Amino acid sequence: MASSLYFILPALGGYTLTSLYLLKNPQILHKKKRAAFHCTHISHRGGSGERIESTMEAFTHAVEQGTGMLELDCHLTRDGHVVVSHDENLLRQTGRDVTISSLNLEDLPLYKDRLEVTFNAGRYSTGTDRKFTLLEEVFRKFPKMPVNIEIKEDNSLLMEKASNMVKQYDREDLTVWATVDSTIMEKCRRTNSTMPYSFSMRRGLQLLLLYYSGLLPFVPLGESFLQFYLPRIINRTYIPEERLLKNRMVIYLIEKLTMRKSLFKHLANRGIQVHLFVCNEDPDIEAAFEAGATGVMTDYPTLLTDYLHRHRSQD
Repeated sequence: MASSLYFILPALGGYTLTSLYLLKNPQILHKKKRAAFHCTHISHRGGSGERIESTMEAFTHAVEQGTGMLELDCHLTRDGHVVVSHDENLLRQTGRDVTISSLNLEDLPLYKDRLEVTFNAGRYSTGTDRKFTLLEEVFRKFPKMPVNIEIKEDNSLLMEKASNMVKQYDREDLTVWATVDSTIMEKCRRTNSTMPYSFSMRRGLQLLLLYYSGLLPFVPLGESFLQFYLPRIINRTYIPEERLLKNRMVIYLIEKLTMRKSLFKHLANRGIQVHLFVCNEDPDIEAAFEAGATGVMTDYPTLLTDYLHRHRSQD
């Protein structure tokens, strides 16, 4: 046993040193990804803290405030229209307990005139526009604006229609597939493999395992974006439904395990953008950038724009 240590310990030491070196210098093994855009300012649901979420008014306002990317979710109506909406069931957004998939486009109800901001509990947004918008309307109005599309349901027709619109408006390099579900992501990629895509939850966990095992510098990554909660907002501005996430110790451990500056820097050096969300206060925005985020997702596009302007002027 003792003699075998003479071989094991040097090999382990060599592996550790090589892994650390390549973690800091990933370009030795991996060609850096060249995205068509790089954004530091992402508007969550179009900036749901300043206008009613996911409406054309919200998207327009966010673009006017200088956002670099619109984040949105899509669902399919009964008559086959791709509608921008976070929820499939419309009770929270409209007060009516109906699903988008059960209604034709013309029968969709209006948003509430006052809607609570999901990631800023107890705060509400208002606006003059209460209509659900179509994905195609967003593409048509903002042809050069990067858009992050989250697909929440395993619906092949929805993926196909979204992909066809991306192709129709010639924006495959500007539109990102996003979902927490790995099965859905695999189907999205099969539907349109030319669009950049983000880490699913399972792939994110694999990323952490690769990082802590030292294997990450040796493994190729297909994803172009890592999008993740800033843990400090949980139970403060965002109250999760999951009981597990209400535990302070759990959140503390998640923060310690995930907010690794060396990991985020490694990803950035490989051309993978790191977006932390949903940051709705200056200290949270600062914490996200301090952790190594390349971009921040917010419900308050004006707030984030002001923060970026102040800090650029200070630099």
